[in-house]
Amino acid sequence: MPGQRSITEAEKLASAKLGGIPIRRDQMAAVANIHRAASAVRQHLENSVLRGSDLTWTAFVVLWVVWVWGESETRHVAEEAGISKGTLTGVARTLESRGLLGRAGHPGDGRLVLLSLTDKGEELMQQVFPAFNEEEAFVTSGLSDAECRTLAELLRRVVLQVEEHGEERRRELLDGAEPAPRRSGRRPKA
Repeated sequence: MPGQRSITEAEKLASAKLGGIPIRRDQMAAVANIHRAASAVRQHLENSVLRGSDLTWTAFVVLWVVWVWGESETRHVAEEAGISKGTLTGVARTLESRGLLGRAGHPGDGRLVLLSLTDKGEELMQQVFPAFNEEEAFVTSGLSDAECRTLAELLRRVVLQVEEHGEERRRELLDGAEPAPRRSGRRPKA
């Protein structure tokens, strides 16, 4: 389990710390638990089914995106995988060196790079994904099928809120200013 404290301990500590601060506690708990759940699931899958294939979570997600979408431009793979183009470059090189991913120039624009699965990558995904899905079933085994569908729909609505209104909200919060560019390997200033 991620972190040193249980979810119950973390919730008690946060509640005690926040005391009388006027915040929206239900919304805080929802977002905190999205993060906790994502971290717990990722760690479990990396330490179980992905370890046997020597894949990180990010490498698996890149393979998954290319497997599902087919040959794709690197910028689209990075966006769909939720990683930077720089991170994708390193992951793609590693996967290419293992013979799982192929890189080729775009036929219409030499500045663009296309990624595709090799036959070996296709075989790996056909082998790994059923085991991955078994672990998806394991981590959600405390929920009924109907609860899984409801959870998936609720999380989809959270994603859509950010996709459809996040940019507008960001501009509002920053008074129209662009966010400071992230520096590679450095945390934003506090």
